[in-house]
Parts: sequence; C-alpha cells; structure tokens
Amino acid sequence: TKPEVLTAQADDLIHFRQLRTMAVQGGDMDLDDGSDLDRATGYVDGGSLLSSELSHVYQLSGFADPVYAEALVSVHDYDISLEILIINRTPNTLSNLTVELATMGDMKIVERPQSHTVGPLDQITIRASIKVSSTETGHIFGTIVYEDASTLEKGFVNLNDIHMDIMDYIRPATCTDEMFRSMWAEFEWENKVAISTSIGDLIEFLDHIVKSTNMRCLTPHDRSEKGSFLAANLYARSVFGEDALVNVSVEKKDDNDGKLAGYIRIRSKTQGIALSLGDRITSVQRGLPDVKAQ
Repeated sequence: TKPEVLTAQADDLIHFRQLRTMAVQGGDMDLDDGSDLDRATGYVDGGSLLSSELSHVYQLSGFADPVYAEALVSVHDYDISLEILIINRTPNTLSNLTVELATMGDMKIVERPQSHTVGPLDQITIRASIKVSSTETGHIFGTIVYEDASTLEKGFVNLNDIHMDIMDYIRPATCTDEMFRSMWAEFEWENKVAISTSIGDLIEFLDHIVKSTNMRCLTPHDRSEKGSFLAANLYARSVFGEDALVNVSVEKKDDNDGKLAGYIRIRSKTQGIALSLGDRITSVQRGLPDVKAQ
C-alpha cells in the first residue's frame, strides 16, 4: 500500500473567487491566480461586478403570486436593457405569457417582450430594450398576462414599478468660473432645497453631497481651516450633454445647537434635472450611512 500524502490541512482557508471583490487588498496578493491576471490586465480597481449587478435587481412580483418575476436593469448611456426572470409557480402550463411594459418620462420602449409558453414550475428569461432621451427620473410599469393551458382562464399579475435613478446619467465635469456664472444667469429652472442634516462638519457635509450627487466641486477649500460658513459651486454634465449647476451655502449656527443650516440651489436648462437632483439631495443629505448616533 502506498503511504498517504497530505494535500491540505484541516484548518486551511478555502478561497471562493466568485465571492471576492476584484480589488486586491493588502494581504490578498498571492491567494489565487485570478489576482495576478487582474493586475496584469489592469482591472485591479474594477470593483465587484456581482455586487454591482445585484444592486440593480428589482423584485417585480410577490413570492405568493402564480408567476414570480424579477428584473436585472443595465444602463448604457442612451439604452436601458431589462433581463426579466419569469418563474411559473403553478403546476399548470401557462401559454401566451407576455410582459406588457409601459414607461413614464422621456423613455421609449424599443424592443417589446415576445409571448412565451412556460411549463409547470419552469422559468424563462425575457429581454426588453428601452431608449432614454433626457436626464430625468423615470418609471417603468408592467403587467404579466398569461393563459392557463388546462383551464383556458386568463390571469394577470401587476408588477412593481422600476424607478430609474438620475445618478445613472450624471457624470462629473469641470468648467471655468466665468462659464459657471454665465450658465447660472442663463438657466431658467431652479430648485431650492433647505439643508437638514445630522452631519456637524461643513467640509464633511460638502464631501457627502459631492459624492452622493456624482458632481465635481469647483471651489477649492482649505481643509485645515475651521470656519462657521461655507459656500461652494458644483458642476456635472449628463450623458446627453445637459449641464447641472449646484450652489451650496451652509452655515454652522451656535444658536441652533451647532447644527448646519442653509440652502442648496440647483439650476439647469431643463426641469427634469432640477427636480430629480433636488429629490436626490433631499434623500441623501440627512446623514452619512455609517454615521453612528451620538
């Protein structure tokens, strides 16, 4: 008999490459060949593709519905592609199953889903394509229509709507102070948002707004200098060439328990950007996700 050869220790770590982020961190340099390949191809800072895709998956129907549906939404500038997973949860064959879609906003359905026949407890993936023509918050509505092959009864499942985020179209950009002032005077649409936040530091609040709105700050600041007032101009441009201007005026008042107060003004040439950016700022300005209550 051949002697047994030890191939692995009982307490050796098992590395699942699918669960690791693409970003190689300090002690993970030589864990697997995939890291070497990522570094060689320059894809070190790519982030986790799996987590990015999961953040764009929307549940469209409930688990108790006869047909379960969820959609993976991929945004490529002017195009939105939907991959809709359909699961037949009934013991009967469903014929002429169609996902009927409708949109609200400057979106147009280019490729409508075709009719399918889905077997008992079977699943299919249906694809649809939508064109976007401007930067504004949009909604996609839908209904699943099918026919039970055994009873010939028609069924309907109303789907949850898909909310398209304006952040998928906004890109940081830069311009001169003269161009900013010229556009500020020219643009007619303005949205004014009152500041209400749990963040107590001026620079930290500005950084949070810049990161949350995917804009670029045009006003330089000395981070070592502590003051009670801060004003900054932010600028971004959409993938459709539309400009978005933001002015942040925030003050730290002693008579308000040290809380920040002020206004954020948004100006753009179109109403959609001004309203959508205002809604975005209102929803994210409350505080940092990892800020612990004092």
